[in-house]
Amino acid sequence: MRGTTMGGHGNTRSVTAVVMLALALAACGRADRPTAPQQTRPNLSVPSNRETAQCLADLRELHVSFQVLPDRETGPGCGLLGTVKLVDIGVPVANLTAVRCGAARAFIGWTRNAVAPAAYQMLGSELARIDSMGSYACRNVVGSARGATRRSGHAIANAVDVGGFVLKDGRRITLLDDWNSPDPQVRQFLQTIRASACKRFGTVLSPDYNAAHRNHLHLEDDRANFCR
Repeated sequence: MRGTTMGGHGNTRSVTAVVMLALALAACGRADRPTAPQQTRPNLSVPSNRETAQCLADLRELHVSFQVLPDRETGPGCGLLGTVKLVDIGVPVANLTAVRCGAARAFIGWTRNAVAPAAYQMLGSELARIDSMGSYACRNVVGSARGATRRSGHAIANAVDVGGFVLKDGRRITLLDDWNSPDPQVRQFLQTIRASACKRFGTVLSPDYNAAHRNHLHLEDDRANFCR
């Protein structure tokens, strides 16, 4: 009897060991992959304090007049972070409100080193004013079904829309009326300043892109390297 009892315990332990081994092997053979640690990607839509400070220093070196605006959230996916209001960049700019500092810096360089010289050299008159169609607006992308649910660069004041240019001789050149102007010099002027903008901004959209941009250049400082 004692031997039978011992034998029963031995069998029980053997069965238990087999079951545990089978469970261990089953676990080793599971198709589920271990969860990898999540990597935090930098939010490129928010400039760092260091980037903003450097940009403000750059604006001072350009000898422009500007006001630093307070940071604030204005809605889901919308807000003003690291923005300025350009007061005087050497050429009047109509309808320009809050602009992200990096976009403002690119806009100043484009105005001074591309638009103004091109107007004088190609159209024979100095630049009197740039007519913008605004910079900040808490809204989604327009003109694209794929981007209709995505916030525009305007929602964070990181884009400027330019609709036209006024020359000192009284002429007004607009994207709507002159993109396909019968005057080859006017057409070349607009093509030239778009090409220059593409070297300074991440995204540049023109009347060649879609109907929503038939009347303006969209200039966005987003590092997207998209020019159309």
